[in-house]
Amino acid sequence: MSPGAATPPKSVAVLVVAAGRGSRVGGDVPKQYRLLGGRTVLARTLALFERHPSVGSIVVAIGPDDEPLFRPSARGIGKLAGVVVGGRTRQASCLAGLQALAPAKPDIVLLHDAARPFASAGLIDRAIEAALLHGAAVPGLAVTDTVKRIDADGRVVDTPERALLRSVQTPQAFAFGLIHDAHLRAASAGIETLTDDGAVVEWAGHPLFVFEGEATNMKLTTEADFQRAEQAVSPLAALGDVRTGTGFDVHAFTDGDHVWLNGVRIPHEQALKGHSDADVGLHALTDAILGAIGDGDIGSHFPPSDPQWKGASSDRFLAHAAGLVARRGGAIAHLDVTILCEAPKIGPHREAMRARIADIAAIPVDRVGVKATTTESLGFTGRREGIAAMASATVRLPWN
Repeated sequence: MSPGAATPPKSVAVLVVAAGRGSRVGGDVPKQYRLLGGRTVLARTLALFERHPSVGSIVVAIGPDDEPLFRPSARGIGKLAGVVVGGRTRQASCLAGLQALAPAKPDIVLLHDAARPFASAGLIDRAIEAALLHGAAVPGLAVTDTVKRIDADGRVVDTPERALLRSVQTPQAFAFGLIHDAHLRAASAGIETLTDDGAVVEWAGHPLFVFEGEATNMKLTTEADFQRAEQAVSPLAALGDVRTGTGFDVHAFTDGDHVWLNGVRIPHEQALKGHSDADVGLHALTDAILGAIGDGDIGSHFPPSDPQWKGASSDRFLAHAAGLVARRGGAIAHLDVTILCEAPKIGPHREAMRARIADIAAIPVDRVGVKATTTESLGFTGRREGIAAMASATVRLPWN
Protein backbone atom coordinates (compact mmCIF):
# COMPACT_ATOMS: atom_id res chain seq x y z
CA MET A 1 0.00 0.00 0.00
CA SER A 2 1.18 3.53 -0.68
CA PRO A 3 2.14 5.93 2.14
CA GLY A 4 -0.90 7.55 3.67
CA ALA A 5 -3.28 4.90 2.29
CA ALA A 6 -6.17 3.56 4.29
CA THR A 7 -5.39 0.76 6.76
CA PRO A 8 -5.14 -2.55 4.89
CA PRO A 9 -8.13 -4.85 5.43
CA LYS A 10 -7.93 -8.13 7.31
CA SER A 11 -8.28 -10.11 4.11
CA VAL A 12 -8.09 -9.52 0.38
CA ALA A 13 -9.24 -12.21 -2.03
CA VAL A 14 -8.87 -12.28 -5.80
CA LEU A 15 -11.26 -13.88 -8.27
CA VAL A 16 -9.61 -14.50 -11.65
CA VAL A 17 -12.15 -15.06 -14.41
CA ALA A 18 -10.72 -17.62 -16.84
CA ALA A 19 -13.80 -19.40 -18.19
CA GLY A 20 -14.03 -17.61 -21.55
CA ARG A 21 -13.15 -19.14 -24.90
CA GLY A 22 -11.42 -16.13 -26.52
CA SER A 23 -13.04 -16.65 -29.92
CA ARG A 24 -11.72 -13.39 -31.37
CA VAL A 25 -8.16 -14.68 -31.16
CA GLY A 26 -8.87 -17.95 -32.93
CA GLY A 27 -7.15 -21.30 -32.56
CA ASP A 28 -8.03 -24.39 -30.57
CA VAL A 29 -6.65 -23.23 -27.21
CA PRO A 30 -8.48 -20.56 -25.17
CA LYS A 31 -6.40 -17.39 -25.08
CA GLN A 32 -5.73 -17.60 -21.33
CA TYR A 33 -3.82 -20.85 -21.92
CA ARG A 34 -1.76 -19.63 -24.87
CA LEU A 35 1.96 -19.33 -24.28
CA LEU A 36 3.39 -15.86 -23.85
CA GLY A 37 7.16 -15.78 -23.54
CA GLY A 38 7.23 -19.44 -22.51
CA ARG A 39 4.46 -19.23 -19.88
CA THR A 40 0.70 -19.27 -20.29
CA VAL A 41 -1.18 -16.01 -20.05
CA LEU A 42 -3.06 -17.35 -17.03
CA ALA A 43 0.16 -18.38 -15.27
CA ARG A 44 1.45 -14.83 -15.66
CA THR A 45 -1.83 -13.39 -14.36
CA LEU A 46 -1.91 -15.66 -11.31
CA ALA A 47 1.70 -14.78 -10.52
CA LEU A 48 0.76 -11.08 -10.25
CA PHE A 49 -1.43 -11.83 -7.25
CA GLU A 50 0.66 -14.67 -5.84
CA ARG A 51 3.54 -12.30 -5.19
CA HIS A 52 1.47 -9.32 -3.96
CA PRO A 53 1.80 -9.12 -0.17
CA SER A 54 -1.76 -7.85 0.46
CA VAL A 55 -3.48 -10.70 -1.38
CA GLY A 56 -4.41 -13.61 0.86
CA SER A 57 -6.25 -16.01 -1.42
CA ILE A 58 -7.05 -16.63 -5.09
CA VAL A 59 -10.04 -18.37 -6.64
CA VAL A 60 -10.19 -19.08 -10.38
CA ALA A 61 -13.29 -19.64 -12.51
CA ILE A 62 -12.46 -21.93 -15.46
CA GLY A 63 -14.30 -23.54 -18.34
CA PRO A 64 -16.02 -26.90 -17.74
CA ASP A 65 -13.43 -28.85 -19.77
CA ASP A 66 -10.34 -26.80 -18.91
CA GLU A 67 -8.96 -28.63 -15.85
CA PRO A 68 -6.09 -30.29 -17.82
CA LEU A 69 -5.16 -26.89 -19.29
CA PHE A 70 -5.51 -25.10 -15.97
CA ARG A 71 -3.38 -27.39 -13.82
CA PRO A 72 0.05 -26.52 -15.35
CA SER A 73 -0.75 -22.80 -15.19
CA ALA A 74 -1.41 -23.03 -11.44
CA ARG A 75 1.91 -24.67 -10.51
CA GLY A 76 3.62 -22.76 -7.71
CA ILE A 77 0.52 -20.73 -6.79
CA GLY A 78 0.43 -21.25 -3.03
CA LYS A 79 -2.44 -18.80 -2.50
CA LEU A 80 -4.83 -20.80 -4.69
CA ALA A 81 -7.90 -21.37 -2.49
CA GLY A 82 -10.31 -22.83 -4.99
CA VAL A 83 -11.21 -23.56 -8.61
CA VAL A 84 -14.82 -23.34 -9.81
CA VAL A 85 -16.50 -24.12 -13.09
CA GLY A 86 -17.69 -20.91 -14.72
CA GLY A 87 -21.08 -20.27 -16.23
CA ARG A 88 -22.43 -19.44 -19.67
CA THR A 89 -21.65 -15.72 -19.26
CA ARG A 90 -18.92 -13.76 -17.53
CA GLN A 91 -21.51 -12.62 -15.00
CA ALA A 92 -22.42 -16.23 -14.15
CA SER A 93 -18.75 -17.15 -13.80
CA CYS A 94 -18.18 -14.28 -11.38
CA LEU A 95 -21.15 -15.33 -9.28
CA ALA A 96 -19.82 -18.90 -9.10
CA GLY A 97 -16.46 -17.60 -7.92
CA LEU A 98 -18.04 -15.28 -5.34
CA GLN A 99 -20.12 -18.15 -4.00
CA ALA A 100 -16.91 -20.14 -3.52
CA LEU A 101 -15.36 -17.23 -1.60
CA ALA A 102 -18.43 -16.61 0.55
CA PRO A 103 -17.59 -19.06 3.40
CA ALA A 104 -14.26 -17.24 3.98
CA LYS A 105 -15.97 -13.81 4.05
CA PRO A 106 -13.03 -11.74 2.79
CA ASP A 107 -13.17 -8.00 3.43
CA ILE A 108 -12.21 -7.04 -0.12
CA VAL A 109 -12.41 -8.94 -3.40
CA LEU A 110 -10.67 -8.02 -6.62
CA LEU A 111 -12.19 -9.42 -9.83
CA HIS A 112 -9.70 -9.68 -12.66
CA ASP A 113 -9.71 -10.90 -16.26
CA ALA A 114 -7.35 -13.83 -16.87
CA ALA A 115 -6.33 -12.18 -20.16
CA ARG A 116 -4.78 -9.14 -18.42
CA PRO A 117 -1.34 -10.44 -17.41
CA PHE A 118 0.39 -7.04 -17.15
CA ALA A 119 -1.29 -5.38 -14.15
CA SER A 120 1.32 -3.88 -11.83
CA ALA A 121 1.64 -4.13 -8.06
CA GLY A 122 0.88 -0.41 -7.92
CA LEU A 123 -2.42 -0.93 -9.73
CA ILE A 124 -3.36 -3.69 -7.28
CA ASP A 125 -2.48 -1.32 -4.41
CA ARG A 126 -4.76 1.36 -5.86
CA ALA A 127 -7.57 -1.14 -6.34
CA ILE A 128 -7.45 -2.26 -2.70
CA GLU A 129 -7.28 1.34 -1.47
CA ALA A 130 -10.22 2.36 -3.67
CA ALA A 131 -12.34 -0.53 -2.36
CA LEU A 132 -11.57 0.50 1.20
CA LEU A 133 -12.50 4.13 0.52
CA HIS A 134 -15.57 3.62 -1.68
CA GLY A 135 -16.77 0.02 -1.46
CA ALA A 136 -17.00 -0.25 -5.24
CA ALA A 137 -14.39 1.01 -7.72
CA VAL A 138 -12.98 0.19 -11.14
CA PRO A 139 -9.73 1.24 -12.86
CA GLY A 140 -10.19 3.54 -15.81
CA LEU A 141 -8.20 5.42 -18.42
CA ALA A 142 -9.02 8.81 -19.87
CA VAL A 143 -10.25 8.56 -23.47
CA THR A 144 -7.86 10.31 -25.85
CA ASP A 145 -9.88 9.89 -29.06
CA THR A 146 -13.12 11.70 -29.78
CA VAL A 147 -16.03 9.27 -29.32
CA LYS A 148 -19.18 9.28 -31.45
CA ARG A 149 -22.45 7.58 -30.54
CA ILE A 150 -24.23 6.21 -33.60
CA ASP A 151 -27.58 4.64 -34.46
CA ALA A 152 -28.25 1.34 -36.25
CA ASP A 153 -27.64 3.00 -39.64
CA GLY A 154 -24.27 4.42 -38.66
CA ARG A 155 -25.60 7.97 -38.35
CA VAL A 156 -23.94 10.00 -35.57
CA VAL A 157 -26.39 10.67 -32.74
CA ASP A 158 -24.15 12.78 -30.53
CA THR A 159 -20.58 13.38 -29.40
CA PRO A 160 -20.10 12.79 -25.67
CA GLU A 161 -17.76 15.11 -23.81
CA ARG A 162 -14.44 13.32 -23.88
CA ALA A 163 -13.25 14.63 -20.52
CA LEU A 164 -16.07 12.74 -18.77
CA LEU A 165 -15.36 9.37 -20.43
CA ARG A 166 -13.20 6.52 -19.12
CA SER A 167 -12.30 3.14 -20.61
CA VAL A 168 -12.59 0.56 -17.84
CA GLN A 169 -10.18 -2.25 -16.94
CA THR A 170 -9.70 -4.85 -14.21
CA PRO A 171 -8.97 -5.60 -11.38
CA GLN A 172 -12.27 -4.19 -10.23
CA ALA A 173 -12.42 -3.80 -6.47
CA PHE A 174 -15.30 -4.19 -4.04
CA ALA A 175 -16.31 -4.76 -0.47
CA PHE A 176 -17.10 -8.47 -0.65
CA GLY A 177 -20.60 -8.29 0.82
CA LEU A 178 -21.60 -5.50 -1.58
CA ILE A 179 -20.56 -7.23 -4.81
CA HIS A 180 -21.78 -10.66 -3.68
CA ASP A 181 -25.23 -9.26 -2.86
CA ALA A 182 -25.39 -7.32 -6.15
CA HIS A 183 -24.59 -10.46 -8.17
CA LEU A 184 -27.16 -12.53 -6.27
CA ARG A 185 -29.84 -9.89 -6.88
CA ALA A 186 -29.04 -9.65 -10.58
CA ALA A 187 -29.17 -13.43 -10.97
CA SER A 188 -32.52 -13.59 -9.14
CA ALA A 189 -33.89 -10.90 -11.46
CA GLY A 190 -32.80 -12.87 -14.53
CA ILE A 191 -30.17 -10.28 -15.49
CA GLU A 192 -27.35 -12.25 -17.15
CA THR A 193 -25.57 -10.11 -19.75
CA LEU A 194 -23.90 -7.31 -17.80
CA THR A 195 -20.37 -7.16 -19.16
CA ASP A 196 -18.42 -6.20 -16.07
CA ASP A 197 -18.83 -6.20 -12.31
CA GLY A 198 -19.05 -2.43 -12.17
CA ALA A 199 -22.18 -2.69 -14.29
CA VAL A 200 -23.64 -5.20 -11.82
CA VAL A 201 -23.05 -2.74 -8.98
CA GLU A 202 -24.60 0.10 -11.00
CA TRP A 203 -27.67 -2.04 -11.78
CA ALA A 204 -28.03 -2.78 -8.05
CA GLY A 205 -28.08 0.96 -7.31
CA HIS A 206 -24.72 1.33 -5.58
CA PRO A 207 -22.35 4.24 -6.29
CA LEU A 208 -19.37 3.21 -8.40
CA PHE A 209 -16.09 5.12 -8.49
CA VAL A 210 -13.18 5.14 -10.94
CA PHE A 211 -9.53 5.12 -9.93
CA GLU A 212 -6.51 5.52 -12.20
CA GLY A 213 -5.81 2.54 -14.45
CA GLU A 214 -2.73 1.71 -16.49
CA ALA A 215 -2.13 1.92 -20.22
CA THR A 216 0.13 -1.15 -19.97
CA ASN A 217 -2.67 -3.22 -18.39
CA MET A 218 -3.84 -4.41 -21.79
CA LYS A 219 -6.43 -7.13 -22.31
CA LEU A 220 -5.32 -9.75 -24.81
CA THR A 221 -8.27 -9.96 -27.19
CA THR A 222 -6.96 -10.21 -30.76
CA GLU A 223 -3.99 -11.78 -32.50
CA ALA A 224 -2.46 -8.30 -32.82
CA ASP A 225 -2.65 -7.97 -29.01
CA PHE A 226 -0.67 -11.19 -28.63
CA GLN A 227 1.96 -9.97 -31.07
CA ARG A 228 2.41 -6.78 -29.04
CA ALA A 229 2.50 -8.77 -25.82
CA GLU A 230 5.21 -11.08 -27.18
CA GLN A 231 7.31 -8.05 -27.99
CA ALA A 232 6.83 -6.84 -24.42
CA VAL A 233 7.97 -10.07 -22.79
CA SER A 234 10.39 -11.63 -25.27
CA PRO A 235 13.12 -12.37 -25.02
CA LEU A 236 12.25 -12.10 -21.32
CA ALA A 237 12.71 -8.38 -21.68
CA ALA A 238 11.38 -7.48 -18.24
CA LEU A 239 13.59 -10.07 -16.50
CA GLY A 240 17.00 -8.48 -16.72
CA ASP A 241 18.51 -10.16 -13.64
CA VAL A 242 20.10 -13.27 -15.20
CA ARG A 243 21.19 -15.95 -12.72
CA THR A 244 22.95 -19.29 -13.14
CA GLY A 245 23.16 -22.16 -10.68
CA THR A 246 24.77 -25.58 -10.64
CA GLY A 247 23.82 -28.84 -8.98
CA PHE A 248 25.46 -32.20 -8.38
CA ASP A 249 24.09 -35.44 -6.99
CA VAL A 250 25.16 -39.06 -6.64
CA HIS A 251 23.42 -42.24 -5.53
CA ALA A 252 24.82 -45.73 -5.04
CA PHE A 253 23.34 -48.85 -6.55
CA THR A 254 21.35 -51.32 -4.49
CA ASP A 255 19.18 -54.32 -5.22
CA GLY A 256 16.28 -53.66 -7.59
CA ASP A 257 15.03 -53.87 -11.14
CA HIS A 258 14.81 -50.23 -12.31
CA VAL A 259 16.18 -46.74 -11.85
CA TRP A 260 14.51 -43.33 -12.05
CA LEU A 261 16.50 -40.86 -14.14
CA ASN A 262 15.21 -37.39 -15.09
CA GLY A 263 11.67 -38.43 -14.24
CA VAL A 264 11.72 -41.55 -16.46
CA ARG A 265 11.53 -45.14 -15.14
CA ILE A 266 14.22 -47.27 -16.83
CA PRO A 267 14.47 -51.04 -16.39
CA HIS A 268 17.89 -52.02 -14.96
CA GLU A 269 19.45 -54.90 -13.05
CA GLN A 270 19.92 -52.63 -10.02
CA ALA A 271 18.14 -49.70 -8.36
CA LEU A 272 19.51 -46.50 -6.88
CA LYS A 273 19.60 -46.19 -3.11
CA GLY A 274 18.12 -43.06 -1.55
CA HIS A 275 15.58 -41.63 0.88
CA SER A 276 13.33 -40.57 -2.04
CA ASP A 277 13.23 -42.28 -5.43
CA ALA A 278 16.95 -41.39 -5.81
CA ASP A 279 16.54 -39.63 -9.18
CA VAL A 280 20.00 -38.07 -9.43
CA GLY A 281 19.08 -36.02 -12.51
CA LEU A 282 16.07 -34.28 -10.97
CA HIS A 283 17.96 -33.79 -7.70
CA ALA A 284 20.83 -32.06 -9.48
CA LEU A 285 18.42 -29.88 -11.47
CA THR A 286 16.54 -28.93 -8.29
CA ASP A 287 19.78 -27.83 -6.63
CA ALA A 288 20.79 -25.88 -9.74
CA ILE A 289 17.56 -23.87 -9.66
CA LEU A 290 17.77 -23.29 -5.91
CA GLY A 291 21.37 -22.15 -6.35
CA ALA A 292 20.38 -19.70 -9.08
CA ILE A 293 17.85 -17.99 -6.80
CA GLY A 294 20.02 -18.27 -3.67
CA ASP A 295 17.52 -20.34 -1.72
CA GLY A 296 19.44 -23.14 -0.02
CA ASP A 297 19.60 -26.65 -1.41
CA ILE A 298 17.38 -29.69 -1.81
CA GLY A 299 18.24 -30.93 1.67
CA SER A 300 17.08 -27.72 3.33
CA HIS A 301 13.71 -27.85 1.54
CA PHE A 302 13.22 -31.63 1.75
CA PRO A 303 15.30 -32.95 4.68
CA PRO A 304 16.18 -36.65 4.34
CA SER A 305 15.48 -36.96 8.07
CA ASP A 306 11.81 -36.16 7.43
CA PRO A 307 9.85 -39.41 6.94
CA GLN A 308 7.29 -37.73 4.66
CA TRP A 309 9.87 -37.69 1.85
CA LYS A 310 10.73 -41.40 2.11
CA GLY A 311 10.18 -42.87 -1.34
CA ALA A 312 8.87 -39.54 -2.66
CA SER A 313 8.77 -38.92 -6.39
CA SER A 314 11.46 -36.38 -7.25
CA ASP A 315 9.24 -34.50 -9.68
CA ARG A 316 7.81 -32.84 -6.55
CA PHE A 317 11.23 -31.40 -5.73
CA LEU A 318 11.81 -29.95 -9.19
CA ALA A 319 8.26 -28.56 -9.38
CA HIS A 320 8.76 -26.89 -5.99
CA ALA A 321 11.98 -25.19 -7.14
CA ALA A 322 10.30 -24.03 -10.37
CA GLY A 323 7.41 -22.67 -8.31
CA LEU A 324 9.80 -20.61 -6.19
CA VAL A 325 11.07 -18.96 -9.36
CA ALA A 326 7.52 -18.20 -10.50
CA ARG A 327 6.56 -16.72 -7.13
CA ARG A 328 9.44 -14.26 -7.47
CA GLY A 329 8.06 -13.18 -10.84
CA GLY A 330 10.85 -14.91 -12.73
CA ALA A 331 11.22 -17.54 -15.42
CA ILE A 332 13.47 -20.50 -16.03
CA ALA A 333 15.36 -19.78 -19.25
CA HIS A 334 17.23 -23.09 -19.59
CA LEU A 335 17.94 -26.36 -17.77
CA ASP A 336 20.82 -28.69 -18.63
CA VAL A 337 21.73 -32.01 -17.01
CA THR A 338 24.48 -34.56 -17.65
CA ILE A 339 24.23 -38.14 -16.38
CA LEU A 340 27.52 -39.91 -15.53
CA CYS A 341 27.22 -43.68 -15.67
CA GLU A 342 28.37 -46.82 -17.47
CA ALA A 343 24.81 -48.16 -17.61
CA PRO A 344 21.94 -47.90 -18.35
CA LYS A 345 22.14 -46.28 -21.76
CA ILE A 346 20.64 -42.78 -21.70
CA GLY A 347 20.37 -42.15 -25.46
CA PRO A 348 17.20 -44.19 -26.06
CA HIS A 349 15.43 -42.26 -23.29
CA ARG A 350 16.82 -38.78 -23.94
CA GLU A 351 13.74 -37.25 -25.59
CA ALA A 352 11.38 -38.73 -23.00
CA MET A 353 13.59 -37.22 -20.29
CA ARG A 354 13.62 -33.80 -21.94
CA ALA A 355 9.84 -33.87 -22.28
CA ARG A 356 9.36 -34.93 -18.65
CA ILE A 357 11.69 -32.24 -17.29
CA ALA A 358 9.97 -29.60 -19.43
CA ASP A 359 6.58 -30.71 -18.15
CA ILE A 360 7.61 -30.63 -14.49
CA ALA A 361 9.32 -27.23 -14.77
CA ALA A 362 6.55 -25.81 -17.02
CA ILE A 363 8.96 -24.64 -19.72
CA PRO A 364 9.22 -25.43 -23.47
CA VAL A 365 11.15 -28.60 -24.25
CA ASP A 366 13.63 -26.66 -26.39
CA ARG A 367 14.83 -25.06 -23.12
CA VAL A 368 15.96 -28.43 -21.75
CA GLY A 369 19.21 -30.25 -22.46
CA VAL A 370 19.96 -33.87 -21.46
CA LYS A 371 23.38 -35.43 -22.02
CA ALA A 372 25.24 -38.49 -20.79
CA THR A 373 28.81 -39.68 -20.54
CA THR A 374 30.83 -42.50 -19.04
CA THR A 375 33.96 -42.02 -16.94
CA GLU A 376 35.96 -44.48 -19.05
CA SER A 377 35.71 -47.16 -16.33
CA LEU A 378 37.34 -44.82 -13.80
CA GLY A 379 36.03 -44.04 -10.32
CA PHE A 380 32.89 -45.27 -8.60
CA THR A 381 30.72 -44.71 -11.69
CA GLY A 382 33.29 -46.55 -13.80
CA ARG A 383 33.16 -49.46 -11.35
CA ARG A 384 29.35 -49.40 -11.72
CA GLU A 385 28.86 -48.64 -8.03
CA GLY A 386 26.42 -45.79 -8.67
CA ILE A 387 25.29 -42.94 -10.90
CA ALA A 388 26.09 -39.23 -10.69
CA ALA A 389 24.55 -36.17 -12.32
CA MET A 390 25.59 -32.58 -12.73
CA ALA A 391 23.22 -29.82 -13.82
CA SER A 392 23.02 -26.13 -14.56
CA ALA A 393 20.06 -23.77 -14.52
CA THR A 394 19.67 -20.34 -16.08
CA VAL A 395 17.00 -18.25 -14.38
CA ARG A 396 15.81 -14.73 -15.11
CA LEU A 397 14.31 -12.57 -12.38
CA PRO A 398 12.98 -9.00 -12.29
CA TRP A 399 15.40 -6.47 -10.83
CA ASN A 400 14.46 -5.57 -7.25
